[in-house]
Amino acid sequence: MQRILIVDDEERMVDLIALFLMPHGYTIYKASTGFEALEKIKTDKIDLVLLDVMMPEMDGWTTCKEIRSMSDVPIIMLTARDQSNEIVKGLKLGADDYITKPFDEDVLLARIEAITRRFNQVDKNTLVMNGLMWEMDKHRVSYKGKTITMTPIEFNLLGLFMRNSEKVFSRAHLIQLIWGFESNTEGRTIDSHIRNLREKCRQSGFQIEGHLKTIWGVGYKWKN
Repeated sequence: MQRILIVDDEERMVDLIALFLMPHGYTIYKASTGFEALEKIKTDKIDLVLLDVMMPEMDGWTTCKEIRSMSDVPIIMLTARDQSNEIVKGLKLGADDYITKPFDEDVLLARIEAITRRFNQVDKNTLVMNGLMWEMDKHRVSYKGKTITMTPIEFNLLGLFMRNSEKVFSRAHLIQLIWGFESNTEGRTIDSHIRNLREKCRQSGFQIEGHLKTIWGVGYKWKN
């Protein structure tokens, strides 16, 4: 089930879009300002954003730019017809598509489905989280384009975590998955690799503390 965040200061418009989308299986989150939208993206797992352009305090362009600084979530801009000449501006700031108001509900649904298909067709060997990119085929980790040098163990651990968000791995389970069932590796060796992995990400500028969590007495998990 996809989670869609609707960002618009017009409560009636938000409610109308929500009423149309919910029967199609979407979970709806709502925000009336850009600031509120940014907080929801930080705290909730959002799969797509419908973002109005004309909002007080922080307009849609600025909100789009701020979202892109922290997330790769798909964004569809909602623009009035007399703003259509500014569509290019939104696309340059990181929006994935746009739709002009008033819009046909079926057209909106088709746009959402098209972007979802396109987004889900991204190479499964490439994982991205807030600018951190893990590429299996290239055996490369980078943050905002800058390579982070990692050992094979660190690389495999990071990929395992990023592929399994919210899953808690015990130290014993990690040893089995990374080293194999016959390994004599100890739990403290895992801790050492995790420590090095975290330090390398910190030095690159990636705030890994918000993602790679220690579950005391159990092991570790990755949080998107």
